[in-house]
Amino acid sequence: MKRIIEALNKLRINPVNEEYDLQREIGIILTDAKISYENECRLGPRNRVDFLTFREGIAIEVKKGKPNKRQVITQLQRYAAFPRVKGIILVVEKNLDIPKEINGKPCISFGLNKLWGIAL
Repeated sequence: MKRIIEALNKLRINPVNEEYDLQREIGIILTDAKISYENECRLGPRNRVDFLTFREGIAIEVKKGKPNKRQVITQLQRYAAFPRVKGIILVVEKNLDIPKEINGKPCISFGLNKLWGIAL
């Protein structure tokens, strides 16, 4: 997870219009860091995470705007239930307080406005 966090720390973006744009930038960062991943990875029926790294098994979920905390945590709980997922990184525009561990797997929230200073 540390290697992925280090790569994401290099992310510098302008405010983006669509979640897809943010996902594209994250994909570029991961590729540049030589972190292999599957985009829109289907974990199971009705469970598709934005990114899943191959070697580390880290799920990266991207949310634009101010998502509903309860819905996001429920979604992350579903993802954490899959054996392929070893940890979760939630990338959001505004920091969202999530549990540090879900289903025994580490979880980290990256608030872009706090870490990278985008103007919202």
